[in-house]
Amino acid sequence: MGRPGRKRRLALEDEYWKLIGDGVGTVEACRRLGIGRTTGYYWRAHRGGLLRTTLPEDTRSGRYLSLLERERIGVLRAEELGVRAIAARLNRAPSTISRELRRNVLESDRGRYDPGLAHARAREQARRHRRPILALDPELRAVVQARLEEQWSPEQISAWLRQAHPDKPGWHLCHETIYQGLFFGGVDGLSRELTKNLRTGRSLRRRRRRREHGPRFKAPSKTIDLRPAVVEERSRIGDFEGDLIIGRGGASSIGTLVDRTSRYIRLIRLPATRSGEDFAAALLAGLADLPAERLLTLTWDQGNEMARHDLVAHLFPEGVFFAYAGCPWQRGTNENSNGLARQYLPRNSDLSVHTDEDLRRIETLLNTRPRKTLGWRTPAEVFTTGLR
Repeated sequence: MGRPGRKRRLALEDEYWKLIGDGVGTVEACRRLGIGRTTGYYWRAHRGGLLRTTLPEDTRSGRYLSLLERERIGVLRAEELGVRAIAARLNRAPSTISRELRRNVLESDRGRYDPGLAHARAREQARRHRRPILALDPELRAVVQARLEEQWSPEQISAWLRQAHPDKPGWHLCHETIYQGLFFGGVDGLSRELTKNLRTGRSLRRRRRRREHGPRFKAPSKTIDLRPAVVEERSRIGDFEGDLIIGRGGASSIGTLVDRTSRYIRLIRLPATRSGEDFAAALLAGLADLPAERLLTLTWDQGNEMARHDLVAHLFPEGVFFAYAGCPWQRGTNENSNGLARQYLPRNSDLSVHTDEDLRRIETLLNTRPRKTLGWRTPAEVFTTGLR
């Protein structure tokens, strides 16, 4: 079914989605195409940010009328040629022309054949829209919705459905099916309101962009290449990576530590001042309840909060190490965990409002979710019981 409003500009819309697929932002794509931002935002919002999959005109089968042929039909109709005469000019069957005029001239067109509008209608009809599986199965939709409301990711839900309902193969959804149902669910599908429960909280899908942050600390004690080789194997518990999550204007922060093997995360409430001494005191207090055998190494970035790393070195008998400047991927586990924590500690917010009880609650939510990389075990389970 076509969308209301002005006649769709097919070539521009195709080019817009091509630019979006190449990673160009909506504003820049609209500027390049010479269209208003409102048009680009409407096209994107209508599909929930999902890329539109439409074959380019030059790759379509010759069985179907092209835009150029429809434009010729429009000209010949204006000259009052009949169906058979038009068919002979286009080297098409008369039934093809008759069907075209019957399908793509509506009552609202007042008998006038508009080639561009007819082409848009034909392309919409060719898409063969079908109702999503989540719209067809109310029970499955309710189960998926319940997990989304508990802030599970679509990938976690997909794995859980296979484990919890092995006798219902029709429920074994791909995680992409759930994403499609969220962002472009259609009638009786999942509500787009549920996207606020995703980690990103975005109502429109967006391509990932690499973000890099420059470090500040200038005098690391030991660089990461001096770290024991066993740390890279992820074969034991106790090798931690750490960093800070910064609040609005850099006025507040929370420390994050994550075990490389179990992905168990610990959040550290920090004072307003991030001096080396204050940070070390907060770190010591935040790790006081962890067993000594669960603390072996620590890898940090070169932020100046670790200026007094010597005050916490005794907690990690195998050493405290620092990643190289501008290399956040050397602490990839921690960077990923910071992204997960941002669901509860959003950017540009005041992080000082979170109490210790708030941070323990967030830890529990993160540490009790099944993780794909752990074979769908939880970080808390792996950290407590080990690798077995």
